[in-house]
Amino acid sequence: MDLQGKTAIVTGGGRDIGRACVMRLAKAGMRVAINYHSSNEGADSAVAEIKAAGGDAFALKGDMTSDTDVTALVAATREHFGDAINVLAHVTGGLVARKTIREMDLDHWNHVLDLNTTSFFRMVKAVEPHMPEGSAIIPIASQAARDGGGHGAVAYAASKGALMSMTRGLAKEFGTRIRVNAINPGMIDTDFHNIFSKPEGRKHVSSITPLKREGTSEEVADLVHFLASGQASFMTGGCIDINGGLAFS
Repeated sequence: MDLQGKTAIVTGGGRDIGRACVMRLAKAGMRVAINYHSSNEGADSAVAEIKAAGGDAFALKGDMTSDTDVTALVAATREHFGDAINVLAHVTGGLVARKTIREMDLDHWNHVLDLNTTSFFRMVKAVEPHMPEGSAIIPIASQAARDGGGHGAVAYAASKGALMSMTRGLAKEFGTRIRVNAINPGMIDTDFHNIFSKPEGRKHVSSITPLKREGTSEEVADLVHFLASGQASFMTGGCIDINGGLAFS
């Protein structure tokens, strides 16, 4: 699929990986709808940069665990750019807090699953009827989906593992019309690790990674662009690792 002039939705597009995806897809000539939950500064500055470069984008605040906000995002995208939506990059998600099973209550478990897994279900339900032949859906999963995550990340790892299974099932269900591929980032330099990972732990992970560093949001965004494009036309149902060689699958 030639992305020039096509329409993309990026959820969680106000910062880090999400914002990098917004900018990379816009650079490829896409019109981009940016969902953000709290990062309005990053989303608004992305819109300004895209428009200054001659592109088209808008930003809309919304909670992707809310059916109302999901419906509003899809409706606004169609109103701004026309009926067809060609790419969904679903970056919404998070760890919320590190909790062991003994520390965790059902409310925490449900919140993490809703944020990471059910939000994707909601978006797919809302956007799929408007996606023509050759479209692409790309959820951001995690290396934790493969290895169980770090300390206190059982709920997070389980929710991201569910994204992988959904990716495979949706690829079969949507067939030739919509390709579905997930991305499993490893240690990427984002606020996720600034908040939830200790500096000494990050340094250790970098030291045992073959490429000897953390990844960048832009490197993940390049992979999103590839999977959205016609260059990945024979790829669907994949769960692609991007971790500097830290883990193989």
